[in-house]
Amino acid sequence: MSDWKIGVIGGSGLYDLEGLEGVEQIALETPWGTPSEVLLSGRLDGVEFVFLSRHGRGHRLPPSQVPYRANIDALKRVGCTDILSVSACGSLRDDYAPGDFVLVDQFIDRTFAREKSFFGPGLVAHVSMADPVCARLSALAGDAARQSGVTVHARGTYLAMEGPQFSSRAESHMYRQWGCDVIGMTNMPEAKLAREAELPYATLAMVTDYDCWREDEAVVEVTNVLEVMARNTAAARRTLSALADRLKSLSRTPSPSGIETCLDHALITAPSVRDPACVAKLDAVAGRVL
Repeated sequence: MSDWKIGVIGGSGLYDLEGLEGVEQIALETPWGTPSEVLLSGRLDGVEFVFLSRHGRGHRLPPSQVPYRANIDALKRVGCTDILSVSACGSLRDDYAPGDFVLVDQFIDRTFAREKSFFGPGLVAHVSMADPVCARLSALAGDAARQSGVTVHARGTYLAMEGPQFSSRAESHMYRQWGCDVIGMTNMPEAKLAREAELPYATLAMVTDYDCWREDEAVVEVTNVLEVMARNTAAARRTLSALADRLKSLSRTPSPSGIETCLDHALITAPSVRDPACVAKLDAVAGRVL
């Protein structure tokens, strides 16, 4: 049996994972609350996967109300080794077209109404986000997407906006001037929390639209993106199947980026003054170092 256990966080349009065998539903509570949905654990081609619908079945949760901390804690708690985010996004570039997939390698976080850390008063930690994704996992996901017939862009900067409204034209043009490639509402603070939990994380961003910066295109509206989203979702399912096929014969080793030990030098609060209640809440996320 493969030693990978991939947590898949499915975004808009991807609310389940077809083909899972031996499916077990896992409902749990975390110190940070209830996850977005019950976890679905099973196997694809002999590889363990745990699927979590970010917005819940039926898309019940808006971006600002997703329980990001509970979601990451839950995936860590059930033993996931890596997390792959599959997310819809808008394109800020002519050459990143609807239907394309983007391997995000950088983020700009413009969210402001969300809890962004597991740590805080009583136990302070500072993890590096210089390289926010696991390059190995990202490359494996990209190869699988290409195998499934999708045009894949090997890098991209993801602007995380608060939402739930889409951008104004002025904002869209400003983000382009900043050098951003795609825009979405959910990968922050998700990527930050995954790093604090020492979980290698990668984003497969699926382009649905051109946001609103192109004057010759209709402005982005939900009705405009549903057809593209349906095609993207089908391609995402093929990609996950191809990823499982690749992983089943690949022995897992720690991330070359050192993510699984990033807390070794991140905790700054002296042990003698750490809040026991904070320590207790971090049993899954940071138990290795606490």
